[in-house]
Amino acid sequence: KMLKRVLCTVLFMGALPSLAEVSQGHISVVLLGATGDLAKKYLWQGLFQLYMDQVSSGHSFTFHGAALTALEPGQRLMFDVLKKLACPPDESPNRCAVLKDQFLKLSQYHQLKTAENYTMLNREIETLLRQEGLKEAGRIFYFSVPPFAYTEIARHINSSCRPPPGAWLRVVLEKPFGHDLESAQQLAAELTSFFREEEMYRVDHYLGKQAVAHILPFRDQNRQFLDPIWNRHHVERVEIVLKETVDAKGRTSFYEQYGVIRDVLQNHLTEALMFLTMELPANVSRAEEVLQCKLQAFQSLRGLEKNSAVLGQYQAYASQVQEELQKAQDYVSTTPTFAGVLIHSDNLRWEGVPFLLASGKALDERVGYVRVLFKNRAYCTQSETLRDAGHSQCKAKQIIFYIGHGALNTPAVLVSRNLFRPVMPEGSWREAVGQSDLHIFGQPLSDYYVYSPVKERDAYSVLISNIYHARKDFFITTENLLASWGFWTPLLDSISHQPLRLYPGGVENQHLLDFEMVSGEVAFTLAEPVELLNPNRLMPSDFRTIQSKFRQSPLVSAWSEDLISLLASDIEKTASRSVAHSGQFHLALSGGSSPVVLFQRLARHHYAFPWKHTHIWLVDERCVPLTDTESNFFSLHNHLLQSVRVPYFNVHPMPVHLNQRLCVEEDRGTELYAKEIMALVANASFDLVLLGVGTDGHTASLFPQSENGLEGAQTVVLTESPVKPHQRMSLSLPLINKARQVFVLVLGKGKHDITTLLSRVGHEPRKWPISGVSPSSGQLVWYVDYEALLG
Repeated sequence: KMLKRVLCTVLFMGALPSLAEVSQGHISVVLLGATGDLAKKYLWQGLFQLYMDQVSSGHSFTFHGAALTALEPGQRLMFDVLKKLACPPDESPNRCAVLKDQFLKLSQYHQLKTAENYTMLNREIETLLRQEGLKEAGRIFYFSVPPFAYTEIARHINSSCRPPPGAWLRVVLEKPFGHDLESAQQLAAELTSFFREEEMYRVDHYLGKQAVAHILPFRDQNRQFLDPIWNRHHVERVEIVLKETVDAKGRTSFYEQYGVIRDVLQNHLTEALMFLTMELPANVSRAEEVLQCKLQAFQSLRGLEKNSAVLGQYQAYASQVQEELQKAQDYVSTTPTFAGVLIHSDNLRWEGVPFLLASGKALDERVGYVRVLFKNRAYCTQSETLRDAGHSQCKAKQIIFYIGHGALNTPAVLVSRNLFRPVMPEGSWREAVGQSDLHIFGQPLSDYYVYSPVKERDAYSVLISNIYHARKDFFITTENLLASWGFWTPLLDSISHQPLRLYPGGVENQHLLDFEMVSGEVAFTLAEPVELLNPNRLMPSDFRTIQSKFRQSPLVSAWSEDLISLLASDIEKTASRSVAHSGQFHLALSGGSSPVVLFQRLARHHYAFPWKHTHIWLVDERCVPLTDTESNFFSLHNHLLQSVRVPYFNVHPMPVHLNQRLCVEEDRGTELYAKEIMALVANASFDLVLLGVGTDGHTASLFPQSENGLEGAQTVVLTESPVKPHQRMSLSLPLINKARQVFVLVLGKGKHDITTLLSRVGHEPRKWPISGVSPSSGQLVWYVDYEALLG
């Protein structure tokens, strides 16, 4: 019998204690895509390593390579790969030869194309086990195939290739797991209909990299040193970087669909980010606890916007795409091959600490690292050359998880000697002896405690071993996956047509891709020469005499970004004048999408703004809890209030949620707000009211034909919106018209029609409420961008 002959041969070589001890059952490993690139480069070697490691474990194995290729050519291709398998250097040649020979005998090829093929495979496994008299422990199906094939394969496995009750099933899935949140949700739903969550192992091979895999254990084993310093008070910044020298040649069909953010940042670098920012669970080996802490860390991440990233593309990429994908000569690719992204976490531990993620192709070196740089408050009077690195508090303090390649060319953990001597597990990591003349981040290697793995292992070997041991904490769960896509998708949507910085590649990039953090955003440090695409085309900015009045009031017009900058500056000037005159500034802000960019501008660029003396009021509010994402106050808080220092008692949200119910007249929320305004705002005249305009001409939450708020004595009213959520609370038109200044912000092509209409109509607030805005003793100024003004 085949298996017993194999076991007896291994026994003879002394690899197994006794045949009687082989009682834990049989494991069938099925590698789908067995003749593909990933299988050739890593997976077969990883499976052979598993066999070498576990041959004495009490389990028996068979390995089934599978692909769409017909039996004979597929078999030939697969065994050409298997014959090239290698043992680690510390394995004895005799044992290696025996184990390799047995591995080949335990491996066979199958064509898996139809439902019948899967049924036949299942029958073969059952027949083999019956003939050998072995109990089945479980089956591993490794999907080394494109994701579009997952659903069909999953259906076949579920219907005709599951192991019997009592045996486990482990299905291993390779990225990409979707293209954005929606596609990831769809793929997850399809797979969940065939497999239980505990049966799925989504591979991110970076979690098998020894330096990345050691981040959590390192934090756990060094709690005594890290607890006081692993926070915003001590950490200056964190860099998570993967640089590659190779380009995308030969892979442009994949790269055009995904780009560098989807390929590297959304998965590999984000997982490293989670290991750094998550709170440590009580037990870092419990997958459930680790997952919950990761999900909490995701929830704390501040949303990404267009200005959170800088993007580049190496110059040869466009021609490679044209050649490989048969695109026309004028085809323009907007796929980034380089990205630098600035991320912030809003939890108390990390608030204000910049996390920089960067990756790219065709760069100057191949290297990956996670670098935590600590603040240095020391000043050293004595010359540094006279000091021992371990005692000098003026040298940089950092912890580096060195993923591989680069100057060290090995995985490593480096800790500055002026921080602490780390606790490292002796069996798996050893301190590097003999200091070389290498420099890491400008410091000699002798300035660090340096540790490298006792036995360096390929990432896939580590992950395949973890699949065997059911270590789910090394894999991506559905919740984890969707949380990551939920974080990255808004950025991907916002940059889909953003211009890319072209770079030549390699050392010639020089400083072209250097970027810097400015007020919570990132930008390239070097200005790029801009080519004027059409020098004869006149732009709106060429018309200096473009009408300066709109509806008989002053008009400010510019491109949206410049317009927001002008508006923010004008609001700051108004605030400063008001504080100088009366000691305070009462500002009423509208909700909706248009003011969001203004809020961000005020938060990030206007440090002289007199927030300490500013009262913030709401022009209108939706009748939802203030913690609801639909709430105007929620948006105001997220984009402005949490980033500036407005005294708590100076923030005045509308009381839409009283007595555990929303906008009920008997609760008198409108009266409460009106009384608060009367008590704090002199003559109920706000210093500045910021309004927007809807496509139907509404402003605040005053809609055409509104029964309340367009006239009369009421200052705060309940209104009905034609769109959900229908119920609203709003300042009335008479109250708005008592303001000293009213600014109206109008952005985007979608507002062009209403802008044109408003330029022609008179005072008709019942038809177009915005036309009723006319401050009785104040000034009205329109801020309209070119797209809204000119279409």
